[in-house]
Amino acid sequence: MPFEVRKVEFKSVNDASGLAALIDDGVFAADEVVAVIGKTEGNGGVNDYTRILADQAYRGVLMDKGTRSAEEVKQVPMAWSGGCDGVITPHATIFARVADDRGADTDEKRLSVGFAMSDILLPEDIGRPAMVEKVAEGVKRAMAEAGIDDVADVHYVQTKTPLLVQETIADAHARGETVFTEDTLYSMDISNGTTGLGIAYALGEIDAVPAAEEICRNTDLYSAVASCSSGVELDRAQIVVVGNAAGARSHYRVGHSEMKDALDADGIWAAIRSAGLELPERPHHSDLGDKLVGVFLKCEADTTGALRGRRQLMLDDSDVHHHRQIKGAVGGVTAATVGDPAVFVSVGALHQGPRGGGPVAAIVRAD
Repeated sequence: MPFEVRKVEFKSVNDASGLAALIDDGVFAADEVVAVIGKTEGNGGVNDYTRILADQAYRGVLMDKGTRSAEEVKQVPMAWSGGCDGVITPHATIFARVADDRGADTDEKRLSVGFAMSDILLPEDIGRPAMVEKVAEGVKRAMAEAGIDDVADVHYVQTKTPLLVQETIADAHARGETVFTEDTLYSMDISNGTTGLGIAYALGEIDAVPAAEEICRNTDLYSAVASCSSGVELDRAQIVVVGNAAGARSHYRVGHSEMKDALDADGIWAAIRSAGLELPERPHHSDLGDKLVGVFLKCEADTTGALRGRRQLMLDDSDVHHHRQIKGAVGGVTAATVGDPAVFVSVGALHQGPRGGGPVAAIVRAD
């Protein structure tokens, strides 16, 4: 069955009126929604409860306007990334599997979406090979659900995984286990990075499960399609695989590339071209028309403390965490490139794209 993809803005922290309007207008039915990926307006940290508020609001609309049970709606993957630093606009991208007669008349591979939940991730798994293996297994199941059998057709994998909090750290200790770190904010990077390696292993971007001493240390190991977020709202990996599949007959395509560093606008354009959109040699956002549905990026402050040979200070700033600074900077670069501040830019890109850069995915209208 084909997929419909739409982006809507949050008008307030718990606003789901955009989703409700799409359902009321017949763009898709509530029961056809299969995944949501969004940016919320909180601080992006461990205590960012705007993610929970958004999740409750969107699931409430699906309950009110659909026929699925509460347990069925609970299983719909919703990956919320907190923090709209700089010019980033809070928004959500909604994926719906619609009736076959809504599909495009084409033999091209078109956008398809698959989703899965991993086995439970214990606090002692985070940052360790067990997490890599559990995530990889879930990615393979999500690929199968999307009807994608060639890893080259996977262009974007969005995940949400648990991070460590005081309660889960204490639970591990009570069972005689250790954890990778007791710094709860740092555990966000660790969870994201380990998940990135799980995606890389599932897709053959790395040949084997890394040794424990390589995880979150060897930055030469990474996935070019992973976008990993973490939070307090779940205890396993929630996995959404987006790619192009034969027979999907969607009106959309997806592609990907990499930003080599925080200023690499060419990497953004390369992702849009990878999705099949023809552009002039030196493109401008006015060349996009209404073809670009959305872009999805991960970013990270370069640990060398330099950008294109120039000194950078964000890693030394004790007032504003470097997560917020790099997210705002890359959000500004991306918004200026595509002419739209409603861009999905998430921080914590360890093992996701090259050091100091990050993966970029783009969804375009193909018809």
